[in-house]
Amino acid sequence: MSDAKLTEVEGIKAASRHLRGSIASGLIDPVTGAIADSDTQLSKFHGIYQQDDRDIRSERKRRKLEPAFSFMIRARIPGGLLTTAQWLGLDRIATTHANQTIRLTTRQAVQYHGVVKRNLKQTVAEINQAALDTIAACGDVNRNVMSPPLPALSSIHREVQQYAEALSEHLMPKSRAYHEIWLDGEKIESSKPEIEPIYGDTYLPRKFKAAFVIPPQNDVDVFAQDLGFITVVKEGRVVGFNVTAGGGMGMTHGETDTFPRLGDVLGFIAPDDVLTVAEAIVTVQRDYGDRTNRKRARLKYTIEDHGIDWFRSEVQKRSGISFTAAEDFLFVANGDAYGWQRDDVGAWHYGLFVENGRIADSKGRRYLSGLRAIAQHHKSEFRLTPNQNLIISKVADKNKASIDALLAEYGIDNNSHATPLRLNSMACVAFPTCGQAMAEAERFLPSLIDKLDTALNQHGLSDEAVTLRMTGCANGCARPYIAEIGLVGKAPGRYSAYLGAGFGGDRLSAPFLDNANEEEVLTALNPLFASFAADRHEAEHFGDFLVRTQVVREITAGRHIHDR
Repeated sequence: MSDAKLTEVEGIKAASRHLRGSIASGLIDPVTGAIADSDTQLSKFHGIYQQDDRDIRSERKRRKLEPAFSFMIRARIPGGLLTTAQWLGLDRIATTHANQTIRLTTRQAVQYHGVVKRNLKQTVAEINQAALDTIAACGDVNRNVMSPPLPALSSIHREVQQYAEALSEHLMPKSRAYHEIWLDGEKIESSKPEIEPIYGDTYLPRKFKAAFVIPPQNDVDVFAQDLGFITVVKEGRVVGFNVTAGGGMGMTHGETDTFPRLGDVLGFIAPDDVLTVAEAIVTVQRDYGDRTNRKRARLKYTIEDHGIDWFRSEVQKRSGISFTAAEDFLFVANGDAYGWQRDDVGAWHYGLFVENGRIADSKGRRYLSGLRAIAQHHKSEFRLTPNQNLIISKVADKNKASIDALLAEYGIDNNSHATPLRLNSMACVAFPTCGQAMAEAERFLPSLIDKLDTALNQHGLSDEAVTLRMTGCANGCARPYIAEIGLVGKAPGRYSAYLGAGFGGDRLSAPFLDNANEEEVLTALNPLFASFAADRHEAEHFGDFLVRTQVVREITAGRHIHDR
């Protein structure tokens, strides 16, 4: 690798003056709705992606117009915790500067679409006015740190939320570029060079994702993360964490040296060692990750190429902390809990299903207006989940009925439209804004679920929970490779189908169909539903059934996903 040429992005980062580039001057250039190509890479570190409307791209090209450029802005929200006052601030931004929607992400964050360049700086400033920021929501750094979405459910959840917030702060880039560009912060002149103590001048080779989880729920899909902390609880207190490393979902169609991978368990550490071990893992990836090929630049490939024993040894050497044997744990599901739950101090929490995370007013379901009304009425907290849903938190007994009434008034209560299959589904944005999309996802999945629900009903499986995830490309943003049914876009109207993942997010799915259209997917799945209904073992999940009956093979390691 030492003789190979570094990627273009590595050169951009090196020359960026710690993520400044020419972003500031590009924002005031009136000639184009875009920013410079090099700045599109740097803007990601500031939580911003340049996009264009692909629905009208060809028409604009025919008319000799530049693409209809706009920007996606993502806020960083560790553990998905928001006050309802912050939510109202985010709502105002959506209706003032974006496309009248808020998109809940699969990392417990929010993102806006359709922000034009002239409004970009003001939008970021208003996000900061809501006591949030967009720093490191994207880019080659640690991104939003995930945590179980209901920390108020117990003291354990509340404690783990604090660890997530601490890790997010610890791994934050230290460059002042964000404050200078977006918030008109003072430009500090100094004879001493600006230092990134953890990341160095060129940051990480690729994005990095971290999460905390509390068994038996694997709602954050911990094995899909570069870095994971599995909470170990004894006698009602957190005694430490099992550390996982090397997970990641993305791959590239047709390139067999790329693949999804589940993280390995490194061992057990004490709570006080979390930040030290995390920093050591990040710096190993900083120094050994592949900077010559971005398709193989994630931590999962560093571990795959060097071996887990080498990696564990390197982390121990850098941290000065020795892992002990992992503690036992068990995961039973990787979805969300819906409806009302009561916590250990008597407050209520409502798990609200939001199809594909899109907060909008449409089709009789007025999520945007409804959540605005609830936030105005209920001055407490909202919590975003890892599955693109939202929890209305800390509701007192006396207010529970009024929340129910508002949910019904705006047509967004779970009972009005959500089947078990739909409740366990999610999709990435894909068309029209994502530049990587090869096929539809968010706009197509709801109608596909209608048809799959019909098939399940025919076989007496209407109450069966099956995880279903769809992405518009192989990057896997909605984590399709750990869904019992994963559909990955390959071309317009065509998908690769992966089946047989574990319901707890602890086993990868296996290839089943390639380049299939909707009819072919439905035709293939219908007899599998019939067999499942007739021959399943008691309490057996669909993915487990498919592996047991050898409909698909068990994938024991991500590198085997391409085996024939």
